[in-house]
Amino acid sequence: MRMDESRYSVAEIIEMLGRKDLVANKEYQRGTGIWPSGPRSYFIDTILSGFPFPKIYFFEYLDRATRKTKRELVDGQQRISSVVSFVENRFALTSVSRNFAGKRFSDLEPEEQDTFLSYPISVDVIRNATRQEILEMFKRMNAYTLPLNDAEKRHSTYQGEFKWMINNFCTENAEFFAGFNILGSRNLVRMADAELVSELLLATEEGIISSSTKKLNEFYEKYEENLDAEDFFKEVLIEFIDFYSELLADYRDTFLSKPYVVHSLFCATFHNKYGLPNFEEQTGLAPTGSLCNSKERALPILLEMAYAHENKDERRFSDYVKACSGGTNRAPNRFVRTRQLALALRS
Repeated sequence: MRMDESRYSVAEIIEMLGRKDLVANKEYQRGTGIWPSGPRSYFIDTILSGFPFPKIYFFEYLDRATRKTKRELVDGQQRISSVVSFVENRFALTSVSRNFAGKRFSDLEPEEQDTFLSYPISVDVIRNATRQEILEMFKRMNAYTLPLNDAEKRHSTYQGEFKWMINNFCTENAEFFAGFNILGSRNLVRMADAELVSELLLATEEGIISSSTKKLNEFYEKYEENLDAEDFFKEVLIEFIDFYSELLADYRDTFLSKPYVVHSLFCATFHNKYGLPNFEEQTGLAPTGSLCNSKERALPILLEMAYAHENKDERRFSDYVKACSGGTNRAPNRFVRTRQLALALRS
């Protein structure tokens, strides 16, 4: 068995398919039905934007009847079929593609069409192999694949507008999560930002609850078909990020950047302006109509709370420090942190 790396342009692969020099072999892949419009548009946008995607695999062999070299597409069928369908104008890109939404291939500028057709696709060509060896190869490759975490499973399962809104929002604000050290690169790659943003939005409807995969799945399910709250969701997220970025522009390395503190700070600002479900009844704190009464007065208090958290100093902010010490994503600790931070923001 031999494996050779190669590259073929989109145009070359389409030509090979047209000549039947390349045919799909569904024996090696699971569920090769047509991708929904969201994933299909996201993949085409990946090519149009010049981003790479994982290599595909050909099996090359000599057809003794015709004495011609034949190639079978044994991995990457969804991707290649999406490319062919797009070039043949069989679908238009959805809003998942921020720069090309609503466009078919024929709607692209000539230069954009040329760039798409010349995009180089990385291919591993398998030669001198039996079908049993190919199956064994994929079995071994899959054996070393990390199992999907809950966020990745969610984004594999749901394909509605809510999932894509979260996806695009996280892409657009990656610098916020990384720049303030809220989430490390490894966590960002594993979709921890999507998990956090989803939890923030869930709080606007459910109030302070424990982190729950079941609740998040139900939240995605709720907005799978109709995202009528999209404008509001985007508004409160951007409002919070702008507030946080301005308030802590000079303090990027404090314990206010812990993901569970960011969650509580979002809940505190949201309650102060809009009101969290059931939070006023539980705390006696009525919404004030503003995220923060005075940034100048609130900042020193927040920094003092972060210092106490970091040093486990319970002399002044005992309840807050304890609520940051363990079970940080459980409702009781989230409740305490949110209340204390809401008070700090009211100075």
